[in-house]
Amino acid sequence: MWQSQKMLPEQMIAIFVFLFGLIIGSFLNVCISRLPAGKSVVRPRSRCPKCGKEIRAYDNIPVLSYLFLGGKCRSCKVRISPVYPVVELLTGLLFLACYMVFGNSVLTVKWAAFSAVLVVLIFTDWRERILPDAVNFTGLGIALAISFFVRPDDGTAAWLANRMFDFPPPAPVISFADAVIGAAVGGGLLWLVGEAYFRLRGREGMGFGDVKMMLMAGAFLGLRRTILTILAGSLLGAFLGAIFIIASRKGSNYELPFGTFLGAAALLVVFFGTPVVIWYQSLFMIR
Repeated sequence: MWQSQKMLPEQMIAIFVFLFGLIIGSFLNVCISRLPAGKSVVRPRSRCPKCGKEIRAYDNIPVLSYLFLGGKCRSCKVRISPVYPVVELLTGLLFLACYMVFGNSVLTVKWAAFSAVLVVLIFTDWRERILPDAVNFTGLGIALAISFFVRPDDGTAAWLANRMFDFPPPAPVISFADAVIGAAVGGGLLWLVGEAYFRLRGREGMGFGDVKMMLMAGAFLGLRRTILTILAGSLLGAFLGAIFIIASRKGSNYELPFGTFLGAAALLVVFFGTPVVIWYQSLFMIR
């Protein structure tokens, strides 16, 4: 009896988190469609891109409205992109995963916010080859602010503090320092790679949006997970990008959405990166 009473609230919280993620996903769809064009995400209200008819509240229920309307506008019957319900469902599942993995803690808020930011960047880069500054800098601000409220777990700032100070700074300062170091290394590494490519090939091989994206992601992830994200994103980009270019018969100069691969890699690192970090720390005797 006690166990069933304990499980019920947890299940209800999980359902609420999932539904909240669906609602946030609906807003993220607005960001994905409007931010690349420099439009406001607040006004006007959502409209059909074909006929311009304002979408009513009961036709804007995440996922369900799309299924009920058969993926078409109620007014003009033009087909609605399946990206909309995919974004909503993906965001809901990511929020649920954050709660299931990190529990009822500030970490769940942190990684859910990071997931939401990444969903926007993944899809804007995939569709428009744009990583909006508004998203990157908002995410950076969130990461730096929330770092004061989570326990430091990267270890880089603590390692430096133990060697620089007789009395290490308090945990919030260490956590903030981890975020700053991760941001500096994430953005700096991408900038160096892009600059080296430009000097060797005489043309840009990486947009500055990727640099800003990793500046933001590094602040969330810390140094070790940032390096792992860049490595995993590069591998994903090389493997999946090669498959896509061959399958679609694109030329070697085809611009791949590297931000999309980095975002996907960052999500994988959030949920599965810790065992990898522990493994290579033990492999190289890192403390």
